[in-house]
Amino acid sequence: MGGCGSHMRLMKKLALVLILAATPALAQEAPSAPEAEEDGFSLMEEGMKLLFRGFMTEAQPALDEMSQALEEMKPALDALGEEIGPKITELFAIVDDFTNYDMPVILPNGDILIRRNAPLSPEAKPEADPQPGPNGEIEL
Repeated sequence: MGGCGSHMRLMKKLALVLILAATPALAQEAPSAPEAEEDGFSLMEEGMKLLFRGFMTEAQPALDEMSQALEEMKPALDALGEEIGPKITELFAIVDDFTNYDMPVILPNGDILIRRNAPLSPEAKPEADPQPGPNGEIEL
């Protein structure tokens, strides 16, 4: 899976799956209509059934392909979760509420700076100030 194009295709397929997930409920038979309107509803029901069957027939290859792609990505996603999970947990422990922060800024040296836009309450002050590393970085 290389490049942004494959991610976009995957996202489009995922959106299609989410849309089609609701179709079985819509394709089920509705309760019988009154006698005078039964012919009209019957024709509409059949048309909708045919339409949804067509959607499912058209979508099945894409669904199969997406399922295979997700299976292939599973080991990489699991490894990513194991690597990033503890770091994200630490981040959530430090950040009290994301609405108190501005959007991240990428500095020229590649560091990412997340500025706080709300003053820190006195009871929420960190226990000790973080100490900069040998290259000036601060480990969180």
